[in-house]
Amino acid sequence: LILIGGFAQLLAGFLAFRKYDHLGGAAFLTFSALWSSYGATRIIAAAYPSLQNTTEGFTAGSIAFLVLNAFLIILASSFNVVLLCMTLTMELLTVCFLLFTLEILPLPFEIVMLSIFSIICFYGATASLANSMFGKDLMMMGPPLFTAESSKKDTEDPPPCICPKSHCTSGLRTIADLLNTGAVCGVPTDTVYALAASCKHPQAIEKVYRIKDRPQEKPICIFISNLDQLRAAAPPISPLLWEFMENVYPGGIGCIIKKGEWLKKLGVGAGYSRVGTQDSIMIRVPDLTVLVHLIDMTGPLAITSANPSGEVDSTHHDMVISRLGHKLEGVLCDGESDEVVASTVVNCTKTDESGITIVREGCIPAGKVIQIFESVKNR
Repeated sequence: LILIGGFAQLLAGFLAFRKYDHLGGAAFLTFSALWSSYGATRIIAAAYPSLQNTTEGFTAGSIAFLVLNAFLIILASSFNVVLLCMTLTMELLTVCFLLFTLEILPLPFEIVMLSIFSIICFYGATASLANSMFGKDLMMMGPPLFTAESSKKDTEDPPPCICPKSHCTSGLRTIADLLNTGAVCGVPTDTVYALAASCKHPQAIEKVYRIKDRPQEKPICIFISNLDQLRAAAPPISPLLWEFMENVYPGGIGCIIKKGEWLKKLGVGAGYSRVGTQDSIMIRVPDLTVLVHLIDMTGPLAITSANPSGEVDSTHHDMVISRLGHKLEGVLCDGESDEVVASTVVNCTKTDESGITIVREGCIPAGKVIQIFESVKNR
């Protein structure tokens, strides 16, 4: 029976390691070795009485088991009461093993220890099986005696700005409120992370230039949430350009079109002179739900990539926070960006005369953009 128990402990240890329970696996493998050794000595003593005096090796082994199991007791106390009781009882069984090798083991003591250990093992196995099958604590395993809590959260520095999560409505509202009061925030786009400022606050757009150390001659584009907003503003756009925009929006292509008073109908407002150039403006409709909702809450946003001027684009909110967080009021955290490069920029100011011109090739290949335009033009 003891050897059968050793095999059962070995199987339990194997299953525990398969479930990545390293403490349970180590404990059960130790118990298996002890049970097997204990069983071997009992069989040897019963079958070969003349060898009873040659158990010095088992005596040394039992002492080693006592020391090893003592460490398991300490570890088990941080898991649950059942495992702790099992290791404590196994320590007493190891004492039985030691006394047996010294030929001074009281039989009643051995019987009591084996009985207690059997009851604990049966209860622990039944509780683990029942709790795992039904996904709830039907049979109590008991709380740990102590827990080692990490102080990492207490020692982490707080973020330099407000950093809500993009999947939370409250987080989206927080960033929208900041933008509506003239703040500059980092936001995710369908390409890379960007700095956003409300077009209603020209001082916020000016702040974007200072944050990035961006040359004043480099214009800033605007993002809108859908083409219907653009139609309502009635810009002087030809049917060909409208058709082209219908085919590329929402998406990672920015179209440069002629600037005019229609921008104020779009909701640009006081930021009119701080976006685009004197004659043109780049407009894009992003293909990212969270950003579209944000724009619906704020109106058109002045957008530029969230990196110091001349450096690589930011592809994760952590990059924005570490590089520019101390200069921003907030960052909308959305994890990894969908792309590693910015959008493709197309000059559409002379679509009917000479077609389109690729100003900057980004996430959408120039050849694909030209192909879309030619397809639309042929239709």
